Amino acid sequence: MQSPSTSAPAASPATKPRKAAGKAGAPQRFNPIRLLQTPSVLLLLAWMIVPLVMTIYFSVNRYNLMAPDQTGFVGFENYQFLLEDPAFWPSIGNTALLIGSVLAISVIGGTLLAVLFDQPFRGRGIARLLVIGPFFVMPTVAALIWKNMIMHPVYGMLAFVMRHLGMEPIDWLAQYPMFSVIVIVAWQWIPFAFLILLTALQSLDTDQKEAAQLDGAGPVRIFFYIVLPHLKRAITVVIMIETIFLLSVFAEIFTTTAGGPGTETTNLTFLVYAIGLQQFDIGIASAGGIFAVVLANIVSFFLVRMLAKNLKGVNEK
Repeated sequence: MQSPSTSAPAASPATKPRKAAGKAGAPQRFNPIRLLQTPSVLLLLAWMIVPLVMTIYFSVNRYNLMAPDQTGFVGFENYQFLLEDPAFWPSIGNTALLIGSVLAISVIGGTLLAVLFDQPFRGRGIARLLVIGPFFVMPTVAALIWKNMIMHPVYGMLAFVMRHLGMEPIDWLAQYPMFSVIVIVAWQWIPFAFLILLTALQSLDTDQKEAAQLDGAGPVRIFFYIVLPHLKRAITVVIMIETIFLLSVFAEIFTTTAGGPGTETTNLTFLVYAIGLQQFDIGIASAGGIFAVVLANIVSFFLVRMLAKNLKGVNEK
């Protein structure tokens, strides 16, 4: 009868790495989940790549629907025609003006509304629903409401108010077209900024506000030194998302001003539409589409870097 001390010796430490190495070097088993994901991934790639490849193809070829027999490779000639188009550079300026103005109005308005609706008052839930409402209105419907019911120089609401004040009604879409489009688009995007900023504001610790009030800080100081720094990350998210969507504003311009008068409200998206579906030049319109894609990617790159830097700074704190 053997004593416990004379039992079979345990495996030496030198043998353990060999077993681990053998397991690490063994071929991995096939994961059937990857096979199930393959169709969706291929469909997603086809959904993105095929239109992009076709657009690139048409952008380097001559293709006008009014002369379908005159086709052929032209290289960068379509891009040259686009850059020389008298409406191209004004459209770039209008796009930048539209995006910058709507961002300023929506961020400032959304911040003020978020601070206001963060305070308790009777009927706050119904008031929040009314503020959020414009975000769920389709762009075409919103443009028609503003064009025919609010800004119309004869039977619009603004004309009615101005006549009762003894003032001459203004044809807003004719005299101030870009300002009118900015107001319509901002009216739709303020609720989005309001939702994001109100959600971020509700996560602010009330102890900080109470401590600041005990130290004698007023509402203005609390807003600039406590509330606004807390909303910095949310504001960055709002700017990034809105900028990407505002690059493709079309329905509001098409419904109200049709890019006019002249090129007063023609942005890059409407210019591509006008060249492709009004002048029937698919080649130059495709070149404009590629330019819009490149511009959107450049803007998105810098916005994502700005957001990442902001998040990194917050995490380090």
